Amino acid sequence: MNDQPQGSASQRLFRDLSQLSAAEEFFEYFALPYDRHVVNVNRLHILKRFRQYLANALDDAPAGAEDLRALCAALLQKSHEDFAQSNARVEKVFRVFQDQTPQVAVKTILRGGAPRIKGE
Repeated sequence: MNDQPQGSASQRLFRDLSQLSAAEEFFEYFALPYDRHVVNVNRLHILKRFRQYLANALDDAPAGAEDLRALCAALLQKSHEDFAQSNARVEKVFRVFQDQTPQVAVKTILRGGAPRIKGE
C-alpha cells in the first residue's frame, strides 16, 4: 500500500511545473521532442495555450498521477503542434490578437491654424 496521501503525486507534478519558466524546460521535463525554431518564435504563445488546454482538461482530469502526467505531456505537445502548423496571429492566444479593431485613436494636431502650402 502507498504510504503517501492520495493526490500527493499530482501535487508534486504541479509543484514541479510551477518551478519551470522557459518553454524548453517544460518539454525537457516531459521528455518531449520539439522544434527549436517553433519554440523560439512562439514560446509564450505555446505556454499560454498549454495553460488554457490544462485549465479546460482539469475538470475531467484522471485520478492517477501517471495518467495526469501523460495528459499534461499530451496537452503540451498539442500546444506545440498548434504553432508548428499555424502562427500566433491565426491562433489568437493573446488578447492583442483577439481584438478586431485597433484601440488607438489617431489625432492630428495643427499648430497655428490650417497648414500652409509652400509658395503661398
